Amino acid sequence: MRLNKALIIAGLLLLVPTIAAAMPENGGMGFQDPVTPVMEEIVSFHNKWIMPIITVIVVFVLVLMLYIMVRFREKANPVPSKTSHNTLIEVIWTIVPVLILLALVVPSMKLLYMQDDLPQTELTVKATGDTWYWEYSYPEYEDTIDSIISNPMSKEQADAAGKPFLLAADAPLVVPSGTKIKVLVTSRNNLHAFAVPQFGVKIDAIPGIINETWFEVYENKEGTYYGQCSELCGVNHYYMPIEVQVVSKEKFQQWIANGGSFTKTVAQNTTGGSLTTAAQD
Repeated sequence: MRLNKALIIAGLLLLVPTIAAAMPENGGMGFQDPVTPVMEEIVSFHNKWIMPIITVIVVFVLVLMLYIMVRFREKANPVPSKTSHNTLIEVIWTIVPVLILLALVVPSMKLLYMQDDLPQTELTVKATGDTWYWEYSYPEYEDTIDSIISNPMSKEQADAAGKPFLLAADAPLVVPSGTKIKVLVTSRNNLHAFAVPQFGVKIDAIPGIINETWFEVYENKEGTYYGQCSELCGVNHYYMPIEVQVVSKEKFQQWIANGGSFTKTVAQNTTGGSLTTAAQD
């Protein structure tokens, strides 16, 4: 009975990495909820291929080690074996890993191709890493939207805004849902990496080189998503968050029309004297 309980607990522990988290949380071990087709395929590949294979290998090695410890212990073998090698075993432990890798070639290459082969995109954004912040721009709307300098929030600011410290930024990257978005990634100085886990996006930002990737957030997954620079880039590497605000296509067009704001400022005479300005939705 105890053995059965132990096996059940061990099985549950092996399955922990497959449980998705709704958002970054302290002590979280699994994937965050996928909100793009690419991340959904990454989670599927992990759950359907990697975890079963890893589990079988771990169980097999554990059973084999237990057998060896019992069968070949000193008490049961007062005269040690003189065996130096076993050709059959050496052939098996060479061929089996090769067969496992060959089995993974097709699904892994399909996933890599999906990540690297950009579809026909509808919007382009540019993310430039600097020391130590991100700058976002919209090449197709450069006459309307100024570059956005995205700095990290202090702990006090993040707490006041109800956002996670070291992940929240004062100016997020704003993108529409249900839209295929090309991301051009580069850097002005150090090596950086633009990474948003729930998008399945992680790509290096290299000075003098423009790398590109893409993502499409599902229409029913509007919200705020977080990432971080994922390349050791210097003393403030840890203080370089990525915050992405995903809105509807209509709200994004409103944001564009308002010059990068969800409210518009109009002249309003409230005192009978000089004009003042007021924000309207």
